[in-house]
Amino acid sequence: VQLQASGGGLVQAGGSLRVSCAASGSIFAINTMAWYRQAPGKQRELVAAITSGGTTTYADSVKGRFTISRDNAKKRVFLQMNSLKPEDTAVYFCNADIVRSLTAPLDNYWGQGTLVTVSS
Repeated sequence: VQLQASGGGLVQAGGSLRVSCAASGSIFAINTMAWYRQAPGKQRELVAAITSGGTTTYADSVKGRFTISRDNAKKRVFLQMNSLKPEDTAVYFCNADIVRSLTAPLDNYWGQGTLVTVSS
């Protein structure tokens, strides 16, 4: 199983960016999908999460600005980021709870990360 993140880049403060993550490999089911971020010198933190049923959770710092969504058929998760601030600069990682087969346990997987840089 692999998670491939894409869509990061450089954007000015106040701008928008969308990052996406695709899951591939032997996958029976995907439960919660999430985005985390890690800024230089800081710990990785949860940005947003979405269950297979569509229930979402957001960090207080991004509420009202970021929107997480998913396409279950295509095994993708997206993070639409609006009104970006310099403090949103970080490497963004996708994360997913995946069951590889009917008899396999639930495992947690990480993508490789995509860099988002917000200039002031």
